[in-house]
Amino acid sequence: MTEHHPPPESRTGRLRALLPDLSPWHSSPDFRRMWIAGLVTVFGSFLTFVAVPLQLKELTGSALAVGAVGAVELVPLIAFGLYGGALADALDRRKLILWTEAGLGVLSGMLLLNTLLPHPMIWPLYVVAALVSALTGLQRPALQAIVPRIVPHEQLPAAIALNSMRWQIGAIAGPSLAGVVIAFAGLPWAYSLDVVSFAVSVALAMGLAPSPASHDAQKPSLRGILEGARYAWSRKELLGTYAVDLAAMFFAYPTAIFPFLADDLDASWALGLMYGAGAVGSLVVSLTSGWVSRIHRHGRMVVLAAAGWGLAMAVAGWLHNIWLVLLFLAVAGGCDMVSGLFRSAMWDQTIPDELRGRLAGIELLSYSVGPQLGQVRAGGMASLTNVRASVWTGGLACVASVGLLALSLPKLMSYDERTDEHAVRMRASRARVAEAA
Repeated sequence: MTEHHPPPESRTGRLRALLPDLSPWHSSPDFRRMWIAGLVTVFGSFLTFVAVPLQLKELTGSALAVGAVGAVELVPLIAFGLYGGALADALDRRKLILWTEAGLGVLSGMLLLNTLLPHPMIWPLYVVAALVSALTGLQRPALQAIVPRIVPHEQLPAAIALNSMRWQIGAIAGPSLAGVVIAFAGLPWAYSLDVVSFAVSVALAMGLAPSPASHDAQKPSLRGILEGARYAWSRKELLGTYAVDLAAMFFAYPTAIFPFLADDLDASWALGLMYGAGAVGSLVVSLTSGWVSRIHRHGRMVVLAAAGWGLAMAVAGWLHNIWLVLLFLAVAGGCDMVSGLFRSAMWDQTIPDELRGRLAGIELLSYSVGPQLGQVRAGGMASLTNVRASVWTGGLACVASVGLLALSLPKLMSYDERTDEHAVRMRASRARVAEAA
């Protein structure tokens, strides 16, 4: 019997179905500009992401002191994240992005100045961390809310995947390069490169088209924030995405103790690789993300991927071989990427534009507060037990908590973007706007 080989066209078609969808890049100049600016910023920010905990480790020698960075970042993130969501609905989103980006660059400069002192001080690291968290809280909702304005509705999943891929490129190159830069040139060079990255991203953001608030936008107020919270509460499937991500990050986000884990594995040279391993897994998912648009049960994918993240982290905590640890950190990153893609698709395809900024503020809390609390949990558990136990117990707790949430949130598990009333309404609304234009 002659073996059948698919024609070249079908194999090519299957390959293209896996590759990232570049339609948002081609159709929107503003998306291209934001993508490049974001890549530059995330590259520089990851240099500082590695430098700050490493500098605290050198100055204090305490895992608890390193984990405490998450604690000082928490309150500003909550307060300014919610207020930033209200601002994103009430102000020009382009201006909000531009000014907060400039402020973040100034704060990186302060870290540089402190490091250049003959005896760098500890307290500025915590103060700057809190201020960075505040500005991030103001900026992120606007970054999230502006995307559906500059990208067609049907291209939103592709835009989410491309933005995630941008983050992953920086997350891989940034920490890996940070390890080399810090080892051979010192901490000042890492902070200096971060300052330069913010200068470049501000210059690019200045070219974005204005994105003014709608004519009937409310002024930022507690009442407006509460209105957004009431809407979120009415959408149990959205609440489910927030809760699942919060649980996953709280229990299984041990990056604050990576410097100590690297020492425990007798692999201090691999610290940068440990920070970048998760992004490698995420990048693999992004580079093969053409399948995302063919999945419609987004809630189920969020739950399964979050459980996979926790299990992979637990395995990484058990292992003693650095290369196997890096492998499972990469697997965890891939699972987190899958969860993030489908969370963002649910948010962007169902939330009305007039509420998008405030809901983005709530989203920010779900995917940022979790990691901050996770750093505190990881550092505290490591100080009470040991570094390895902190990692694997957190991973198992993540799996258990995600399973309980899945059982208690049937609307999340049954969500289908083809039939969900909010997704159908949003598609119809965007179609009317496109026809009118």
